[in-house]
Amino acid sequence: MTAKQKLFQYGIHCFFAVIVCLCILPFVLLLTTSFSDELAIVQEGYSFFPSAFSLDAYKFLWQDAENITRAYGITILITIIGTFAGLVISAMLSYPIARKDMPLRKPLSFFVFFTLLFNGGLVPTYLVYTELFHFKNSLLALIIPGLLTNGFFVLIMRTFFQNSIPVQVIESASIDGAGEFKIFFRIVIPLSLPILATVGLMQTIGYWNDWFNGLIYITDNKLFSLQNLLNRILLNAQYLQSNSSLANSTDISATASIPMETVRMAMAVIGVIPLLCAYPFFQKYFVKGLVIGAVKG
Repeated sequence: MTAKQKLFQYGIHCFFAVIVCLCILPFVLLLTTSFSDELAIVQEGYSFFPSAFSLDAYKFLWQDAENITRAYGITILITIIGTFAGLVISAMLSYPIARKDMPLRKPLSFFVFFTLLFNGGLVPTYLVYTELFHFKNSLLALIIPGLLTNGFFVLIMRTFFQNSIPVQVIESASIDGAGEFKIFFRIVIPLSLPILATVGLMQTIGYWNDWFNGLIYITDNKLFSLQNLLNRILLNAQYLQSNSSLANSTDISATASIPMETVRMAMAVIGVIPLLCAYPFFQKYFVKGLVIGAVKG
């Protein structure tokens, strides 16, 4: 390697090191702020090195620990079920339209692409899921509407199957007597771990961060997902703080001392930590699957 090549490589490493730092710093600021004193933030602003340490935000959230624990369980459950079911449905739809010998392959591909451009709108969608399927106040309302499968994921997986699964392998298995389901589950799926991990991670993030379905379809407090519960806690805290004059005299001091800024950061920490723990398990497949699946349409 020449000196010029070494210098170029060193520059590339420095560039990406800066990018990594820029990505990590917001999380560091988020974490330090959540452990800061509310008065220090009001007076000094956000800082990586807060002048006063405090657990008030987490103590405030701990008062609702039972509901938060239940919301964690619901979110984990719908994330696991939704991601697994979404992967199965997306793979079983994208694989047939990736096969050139599949009848009606192009019309089905167009139908999938059409869903990326148009939808029925919020009101018709709400009426279908509540009046026809009766999903309101049901865990199915957090799994199926808008998240179970996605045309974008189907098209990415279709492209992966077209470009990365050798046709000769499928033909050989067919000649040996393997049926379509056996070929799919015993050959295609094991060869498709990169794209499955990529789409799985995207769906996991979508389910974990979803709050809209809960806002629209869930009114029962016991069925709130983590994001909906944290949003409700924040709105209640803001209401109490802005209307402390309506509270009892014994509650005025408590409502006035709610650490709003640090509570926001603490809720973000609670919501993001599981995703940060899960991401390393998908990382080695993520870039490979995304690049291979997007080579050509």
